[in-house]
Amino acid sequence: MRSAFRSLLASAVIGAFAAFLITPQPAAAQQKVKIGFISTFSGPQGVMGQYMKESVELAIEHLGGKVGGLPVEMFYGDDQVKPDVGVQVAEEMLKKHQVDFMSGIIWSNVMMAVVPVVTGSGHIMVGSNAGASPLAGSQCNELYFSTSWNNDQTPEAMGKFLQDSGVNDIYVIAPNYQAGKDMVTGLKRYYKGNIVEELYTKLGQQDYQAEITQLRSKNPKAVFAFLPGGMGIQFLKQYDQAGLRGQLPLYTVYTVDEISIPAVKDAALGIYETRYWSPDLKNPANNRFVADYKKKYGKLPVFYGAQAYDSILLIDSAVRAVKGDLKDVKGMVAAMRKANFNSLRGPFQYNVNHHPIQNFYLLKTEKTQSGDIEMHIQKTIFEKHKDSYYQDCKMKW
Repeated sequence: MRSAFRSLLASAVIGAFAAFLITPQPAAAQQKVKIGFISTFSGPQGVMGQYMKESVELAIEHLGGKVGGLPVEMFYGDDQVKPDVGVQVAEEMLKKHQVDFMSGIIWSNVMMAVVPVVTGSGHIMVGSNAGASPLAGSQCNELYFSTSWNNDQTPEAMGKFLQDSGVNDIYVIAPNYQAGKDMVTGLKRYYKGNIVEELYTKLGQQDYQAEITQLRSKNPKAVFAFLPGGMGIQFLKQYDQAGLRGQLPLYTVYTVDEISIPAVKDAALGIYETRYWSPDLKNPANNRFVADYKKKYGKLPVFYGAQAYDSILLIDSAVRAVKGDLKDVKGMVAAMRKANFNSLRGPFQYNVNHHPIQNFYLLKTEKTQSGDIEMHIQKTIFEKHKDSYYQDCKMKW
């Protein structure tokens, strides 16, 4: 009888253990975080996407190979600077790979197309570059966050510097797309001097000889340019070759950076730029990022990468806050609004539209004692600067 009882008890224990094994366990015990990262990885602009990817991988390395304490799987997609391709990549990541978060995107026209697809599916989108003005204003969304800026903010800082410096007439050049128009709008919000010409070029253009001839004929006191990535490299080279660098001061946003400087070398010297971030920005998180990036990749990081790095840390903070419950989207949104992570720019706040309230600095390209050419912070233009569209955002929190 005792033997029969022992057998029955053993069977019950084994059965209970087997039931435990096949019963679904809490989400955090089993799943991993899947993040889709869309950028440009091909063509003349592909170098920007590479810097972003490298910075994402470094962020994950700094987090011990996990995001929010969970294993992470990254999916990278190339938008080819085309909105329709960006949408196709996003849909594939959402449906085929079933990503939990989406991040990345350099170009504002691509971002405008992709955000409705991501947020419409109930997923969080963390933009890590493009700052299209509608997304900061009337089209703000509870599921959209930016770890960069609104397009207008950086040229607003340059506009203030030019106005305060008494530069009384300038020639303006930018690509003909959402960000190009936003950048010029931001410049004019603070710069009240004379604009002798406002020229919009083809997105991705590589030859600027005609534009340089035209701007020379206008005889401005200075030039303002927004020509990111490969566009900026070609413009800077041709501007220098035309003998204008020493004659006609060039002021830029997102044109002279740690990508273009190695390509154009001395042609970048003396040029002013405004930004929210720089490799020489002093705080513990940024010091570690710059040092480890240089050690790992043998070059200085660029702002595209800094923003991508921050996007991973923002997602990490959200997943940790909900203890790995990736279905708790409201909880993750509430956590992200706190910006509770060590941003490379230093502490910042999110505005009601999920865009950072942050400092903006004046940088200048200089040659170091060792002969390297780098951008260095000269002074702070804005402290805790809010974008110009948040009042059009109807979110309340």
